[in-house]
This record gives sequence, structure tokens and C-alpha cells, in this order.
Amino acid sequence: MADPSSLQLIEASDLDGLVALIGRLVAVGDWDGIDDLMRRCDEAVTRGKQVWGAREYAEYRLALDAPAERAATVLHVGAGRFAPGPLWEVAASTHTWAELAPHITQPTIAASVAQERALRGEPVADGDVPFGTELPLHPAPWEPGYLVATYRADGVDVPGPDVGDLSWVDLGQRVTRIEDRQACDALLDVVRPWLDESSGRGEAVAVEGDAADAIRALGPHRVRLAPIDLPVAIQLMSWAGASGGAYGRRRGTPAGRAAAWWALAALLGMDEEWPVSAGALGEAAGSLRWLAWDPGDQVGGWAFHLAVGDPGEGLAWAVSAVDAR
Repeated sequence: MADPSSLQLIEASDLDGLVALIGRLVAVGDWDGIDDLMRRCDEAVTRGKQVWGAREYAEYRLALDAPAERAATVLHVGAGRFAPGPLWEVAASTHTWAELAPHITQPTIAASVAQERALRGEPVADGDVPFGTELPLHPAPWEPGYLVATYRADGVDVPGPDVGDLSWVDLGQRVTRIEDRQACDALLDVVRPWLDESSGRGEAVAVEGDAADAIRALGPHRVRLAPIDLPVAIQLMSWAGASGGAYGRRRGTPAGRAAAWWALAALLGMDEEWPVSAGALGEAAGSLRWLAWDPGDQVGGWAFHLAVGDPGEGLAWAVSAVDAR
């Protein structure tokens, strides 16, 4: 049973007190008590009590800390709207696929959990996933180690990509942009939650020239930049694509990886062949030349700056997106 004090806390809409109570219930493994508290919160919300935040936090802690069978009960489409990340990613950060799979009832959630666990290094057989995935579960040899989230009782930590040391460079004369809406849209789709759900702004361009020319087409005369290889570029795109930016909802590492693959396919003109094979995409991507860059004046917030050139085609693209708190 839930702590009797939960009634007083709910009636007072005492969110701090309810969060502390949930923490105590988790500490002693009283999962029935948390379920009871969630039911009481549901009833109170119908009476106008502002305790939906506590109810959401209880779901989050079930996904994070409860045994797999109980954690799976909160894994459904739309759950955890205000959690630090999608609840399927939360649960997959602390439970294995083998533990969760027998208890997940929605195939799309199962597919997301399977992808997350595979990216974390757990062997997951394709035949064990009840809902097909467009991308192979396990990374191809040309892919990076993906930057996965670590969830805590009070939030989430996600390491940023290491692009090396950036050096100041003066760019040449500004070149004329060309029309390549498909590739530019794909680059901006990487950070779509920043633009649509948060306070971000972004722009992508295509030019005839190299990656530095594409950066110049965005406007800067002088930037910091460094050459990076394909795995680091994929890591950067997937990191940005997995996030929600400053205020948007985190999409999860598998979603970030899918956004990176889609952008790569669009840059190579392979998007019409989607879903593209890992081998074909990796082989074609070997000819691209990547630059990580920044304008040098960004302080805090989320930033995504990337440029890429295709020497064989004489084309290049650059993207700049910022979402500051």
C-alpha cells in the first residue's frame, strides 16, 4: 500500500513531497505502493488537482528502477511525455532486451527497445524482434560507437561527440547557393525537434564547391573547424538527432541513428532507394569529406554545425542549428 501521507500530499498538490515519497518507495522496492500512488494521482487529476507531474515521475521511476516485468507496464506509445527521454529508452538503459522482451506488449516499443539494446552492445537476433526495423539492429563496421544516455532519478546525462581541436580559419569569397532541397531538408531533419518543439533555429545550404565553401555560403567569414572522418560525422548527427534540444522531447539514440542514415542517404542521392543497405551506404559515403565547425561565438545551449563535400560531384553542403536556453 502507498504511504498514507500520500493522501495529504495529493490533496495539497505537494509535488516536492510526492517526488520524495516516490523516491522512498523506489528505495524499498514497493512497486505496488507506486502503482497505488499513480491511481490516486489519476483520480485527483479528475478533480482538478495539479499532480499529473508526480504521476509522470512515478512512471519514469518504474521504467528506470523497477524489475523488468513492472518496468514494461509503462512502456506504451505516448507514455512519459514529460520525462527526460522516451520511457522505452529509460527502461532499456537499465534492463536487457532478454529481460524486457517477454513483457512488452506493443511491437513498435519492442522494436525501439531492441534497437537501443543492440546499440548498447547486447546481442539481439533479428528474429527475436516482432516488428521489423528499417536499419540493421547492429552497427555496420563503418559506424561509430553511439553515444547512449545514462538516466538518473533526477535527469539524464548524454556525452557529447569529440570532434577534436577546432582551429580558426578565414574563409574565401562567398559562393552562390544551389537548390538541393532534399539534402538540405534531411540535414535539418536531424534537429527537427529543436526547430519545431523548442526554441531553435537552423539553416542548411548546398553549393558547387567544397565543404568550406558551403560554410561560407551560410554567411561566416571566419570560423573554427576541423576535418573529421565518417564515424565521427555519424556520431555527431546521431547525437543531435537523438536529442530534443533545449526544450523539445528527446527522441532516443535509435531515432538519432536513423536521422543520420537518412541525411547520409540524401546527400548521396540514395534516399529514393530507402531502406538502403548498410554496405552500399558505407561504401558510397567513403568518398565524402567532412568538417566539424562552429562560428566561435556560441555560449551554452545546443549547437549542431557540420559541413560535407563530395569531391567526385563537386558539391558540398553545410548546416548550422542552435537551440539556446
